[in-house]
Amino acid sequence: MALADREGLKALSMRRLGTELGVEAMTLYHHVSNKDALLDGLVEQLLIEAIPSRIESESWQAGLRGYAHSLLATLLAHPNVTSLIVSRPAVTARNLRIMEDLLEALRAAGFPLDVGLDVLYSLAGFVVGHVVTHPESGETLGQVRQLSDVDAEEFPLLAEAAARTERRPGPDSRFDFALDAMLTGFEAARTNSTASQ
Repeated sequence: MALADREGLKALSMRRLGTELGVEAMTLYHHVSNKDALLDGLVEQLLIEAIPSRIESESWQAGLRGYAHSLLATLLAHPNVTSLIVSRPAVTARNLRIMEDLLEALRAAGFPLDVGLDVLYSLAGFVVGHVVTHPESGETLGQVRQLSDVDAEEFPLLAEAAARTERRPGPDSRFDFALDAMLTGFEAARTNSTASQ
């Protein structure tokens, strides 16, 4: 993970990793079968670092909020590896165990299994999307700055909205706003699913 964090995924090869670890590249093949397995291992490590194996909170909402914030913090700490979360399904045995445990917690909270799985995928997709456009990447903050430069007479609503956005306490305020909306929607889906059964 450290090599990918420092130099990006393009620098990650069996030979380069072997050099980093002080072993021959061929030695690594005793532990991972190929580069795909190595990349799967990176995804596994990211998710193990990010996701609690169980949602242990007073409410499922608090548990999912913790899950989302933990995933966000981990992906922001490893920006060079975030693309792997998008491109590689998390189907290692350990990742499947994490998902199974999360689904168990959601089922205990009253979610049908299919809705629970939709909740997990929706939340993960939201977090990854937020990371890709996080202000540290310069994109979101740049968008707000561009909006604050619009002609206030021609676009008064955009100018006022941009000015208010710049006064928010931090970049996570938009994340928390969207997360609250998602949790409200998940509650509606849970209630509707329970009522229709």
